Amino acid sequence: MELTESKCDGGQEVSLLDAQLELYWNTFAVIKSMALKSALDLRIADAVHLHGGAATLAEIASEVALHPSKIPCLRRLMRALTVSGVFAAAVKPGDGGGGEPVYELTPSSRLLVGSSNLSGIMSMILHPTLVVPFLGVGEWLRRDREPPEEDPYCIFKQAHGRSLWELAGRDAAFDALINDGMVSDSRVIMDYVVREHGEVFRGIASLVDLAGGLGAAAQVISKAFPEVRCSVMDLGHVVAKAPAGTDVEYIAGDMFESVPPADAVFLKWVLHDWGDDDCIKILKNCKKAIPPRDKGGKVIIMDIVVGAGPSDQKHREVQALFDMYIMFVNGIERDEQEWKKVFMGAGFSGYKIMPVLGFRSMIEVYP
Repeated sequence: MELTESKCDGGQEVSLLDAQLELYWNTFAVIKSMALKSALDLRIADAVHLHGGAATLAEIASEVALHPSKIPCLRRLMRALTVSGVFAAAVKPGDGGGGEPVYELTPSSRLLVGSSNLSGIMSMILHPTLVVPFLGVGEWLRRDREPPEEDPYCIFKQAHGRSLWELAGRDAAFDALINDGMVSDSRVIMDYVVREHGEVFRGIASLVDLAGGLGAAAQVISKAFPEVRCSVMDLGHVVAKAPAGTDVEYIAGDMFESVPPADAVFLKWVLHDWGDDDCIKILKNCKKAIPPRDKGGKVIIMDIVVGAGPSDQKHREVQALFDMYIMFVNGIERDEQEWKKVFMGAGFSGYKIMPVLGFRSMIEVYP
């Protein structure tokens, strides 16, 4: 093939080399993810943090206990992480005009250190158990049979022989991985929510965090709004691991059967796991549990609304990739019209979308 200019749709000219670059850039995105996974496994951000937020290669290698023979490869890993924006690099002046790079924390890597950080959710997403299913998406799409409704066949089950929920119920280590991931995300984002958008929780006396896991979100809400009586409902094996000594009540139950009564029901990253029919079942139970709209009853949802929020490429890409990612449990990320269909199908009278959480939104739904 000649290295000449070729025309694509719309009359824009793109060189063969630019097109080739685009394909390699997308193909090597997996290496970018694995570089981040390596940084998490080695706790490189913690190593840099221990040196005041800036560390040399030798200092990092010492903190993460690498053999000196691996330092050249660590340099290559840090170069990849710097190019991708996870870390920054500055040159430390040295004798003779030369200097060695000093690696610094960026806003992104600062979210990987401290008491509230995103290491748990990133480690969960990048865990082999959750990565492997995506190697079989093409095979899954080729399947010419529609699975029975009671036994949906998702890409996770294709890879592991059972659904994510089934595996979590059988494998304590995997269950802990999922719970730790959800806790880490909740601590970071909920601190922001109660600080910047706490009005959604004002004026209510009680709240149930549905499928709220170990209660990280409810604990943040309870601490910020002590006048709100907070509870968490989740399956029995999850609630059994709930922490003691909090102001949050834990209730074992099934959201497809019933929801405990409260002024508000909170659903953080729950409904995107389920198809429309299941979401309608869950929301109908929520509607039964809350008072009428004029008495302050509402459902508060934190989830993606595809197309809402900032319109730059990175936000749109993350939303689209999340929509594909959630296929591993046969879930879906919805746009506004798809959310509206679910809300109206469950008998709600109205809703308000607040695209205030980056690629995610807060949604209030009213009975």
